[in-house]
Amino acid sequence: MKLRVDEISETAKEVEFSQPGEEVNRILAQGPLSEWRLNSPISVALSYYRAATEIFFQGQVSAHAVAKCGRCAEDFEGAYAREVRFVLVPAAMGAPGETRLSAEDLEFSVYQGEEIDLGPLIREQVLLALPTRPLCRDECRGLCPGCGANLNFERCGCSHVISAPRINLGRLLKTEGR
Repeated sequence: MKLRVDEISETAKEVEFSQPGEEVNRILAQGPLSEWRLNSPISVALSYYRAATEIFFQGQVSAHAVAKCGRCAEDFEGAYAREVRFVLVPAAMGAPGETRLSAEDLEFSVYQGEEIDLGPLIREQVLLALPTRPLCRDECRGLCPGCGANLNFERCGCSHVISAPRINLGRLLKTEGR
C-alpha cells in the first residue's frame, strides 16, 4: 500500500487493508526463521496523520502462520499480531545521529519522494511478531532422544539412559605424555 505524502493531513485517518504474504515467506525461507511460513494475507489496520514533516502511524498487523515445532517437529498453526507505532521523516532530515539506539529510535524511519510505500514497514513488523523459536505450545514435551517417540502423544518405551560423555582427565593426561 502506498500513500501520497501531500494527501496526509493533520487530521488522523484510518486505513485497513490486506497485503500478500509471499515476500515475507521469501524472507523467512532465506533467514534464521525458516521454520515459519505465512498461510494467509497480512491484515493491517492503521491510523495515521502528519505533524509538520513527521508522519505518525499507529495500529496493528496480524497474520496466520504455520511452523514446525522446535521440540516435537510437528506442524502447527497460529495467529500472530503486533501493535505497531512508527514515525517517518523525510530522508533529507536524516536518521538519528546517535550510535546507540533507544526504543524510540526503533520506531523511527525515513521516507523519500512523494509516496510512502508501507510494504517494507509492514513486512518488518510481521517478522518481529513471529517468535524466534517456534513451539506448538509452551508445555510441549518434544521427542525422545533415544527412540524418537513424540512424548506429547505416547510414552517412551526406551530402556536406555542418556548421559553426557565423561572425560577421564587422568587417562587423557597420560596419553598426552604429561
